[in-house]
Amino acid sequence: MSFTFSLGRLGRRVLGGTMLAALLAPLWLQSPVVHAQQKERLLNLYSSRHYSSDQELYDTFTRQTGIKVNQIQAGDEALLERLKSEGKASPADVILLADAARLWKAQNEGLLQPALSEVLRAAIPPEFQADQLWFGLTTRARLIVFDPTKIKAEQIQRYEDLASPALKGKVCTRSGTHPYMLSLLASIVAHQGEQKAEAWAKGVVANLARTPRGGDTDQIKGVISGECAVALTNSYYLVRLLKSPKTEERESAARLGVVWPNQSSSGTHINISGGGIARHAPHPEEARRFLEFLASPAAQAALANSNNEWPVARNVQINNPELTRLGQFKAEKLPVSALGKHQPAAARIMDRAGWR
Repeated sequence: MSFTFSLGRLGRRVLGGTMLAALLAPLWLQSPVVHAQQKERLLNLYSSRHYSSDQELYDTFTRQTGIKVNQIQAGDEALLERLKSEGKASPADVILLADAARLWKAQNEGLLQPALSEVLRAAIPPEFQADQLWFGLTTRARLIVFDPTKIKAEQIQRYEDLASPALKGKVCTRSGTHPYMLSLLASIVAHQGEQKAEAWAKGVVANLARTPRGGDTDQIKGVISGECAVALTNSYYLVRLLKSPKTEERESAARLGVVWPNQSSSGTHINISGGGIARHAPHPEEARRFLEFLASPAAQAALANSNNEWPVARNVQINNPELTRLGQFKAEKLPVSALGKHQPAAARIMDRAGWR
C-alpha cells in the first residue's frame, strides 16, 4: 500500500509555642492516618519520555489517587545504566522506555519485577506483553518515505526492496547501531532467518546515498532536500513534520510519498514504548496502580496523542488528523519481545555488513 497525501486540517515540626504542644508532637507524628498518608503518596518514575503532556497526565493520576509522581528523565541507556549501578538501593518504582528491545534488555538484566495485575493483562494485548514483566503502552510503525518524482511506489513495496541494486546511491537511514534499526533487522531475522537478514543489510549498505547520520527527521529531510530518494522513518517523526509550525516543513512533508511496507507478506514493522515495575521498587503497589492508570482508555489516548502514536489498548479513540490521514495498514503480528531476543544477532549482522 502506498500513497502521496496532501496536508489538511494532541511532624509538622514545632518551631515555637507551648511546652504542651512540643510534648504532644511525637504522639501526633505516630498517628496511623499520618503514616498512611506518607506511605501512599509517593512514586518514583524513571522515564525516557519527555513530553509536557505526560506531566499533565501524571498530575491527573495524583489528583485521582493522592500518589505523587517524582519523575527522573534521561535516555533509555542512561536509565538502564543508572538502575544497574544503584542496585538494591535504587529508588525507582516504574521504568518507561521507548523501544521493545530496551525493555527486553531491562528484563534480561533482571531490572524488573512482575506486575501481577488482571487489569493490565486484560487491557494490553498479549503480543505487547512479556511475562508480566513489561507492557507496551503506545505503538509506532517503521515507514518508507520517498520522493515521487524520483522513485515509483511500486519499487519499494517491501523493506527487502531497499536492497535492490536499482536503488544504488538513493537510500538514507540512520546508524545501524541505533535500536530502531536493530529492532527492524531483528524482525527480519525473526521472519526470514539470519542469512537472508544479512544479505538484506549488505544490500542496503551498498545503496546508501550517504554515511548514516542523524535521527529519523534527518532522513526525511534528506529526501526533501534531494540528497536521497528514499528513507526509513518511524511514523511519528513524519507526523511531527506534518504538524510543524513552519509552513515550509509542513508543505515539504506533505509532498512525500509514503509506503506501508510488506502489506502482502509479514506486515509493517511496529515497535512500542512501554514500562514495568523496577526490581527493587520501594512502592510496588503504587507502581502497579500507576501502570494500570496508563493502560486506561483516557490515559492511552493522551499518551498516544502526545507523541503522534497509536494506543496499545483496544478500542481507544485518538484525535490526531495528521496521523489518521496516513491511513490504515496491516501490522506485523510478531510478539514485540522477539525484537529483543533477536537483537544480538541483528547487532552482529550490522557489524559484518558495515552498517555503521
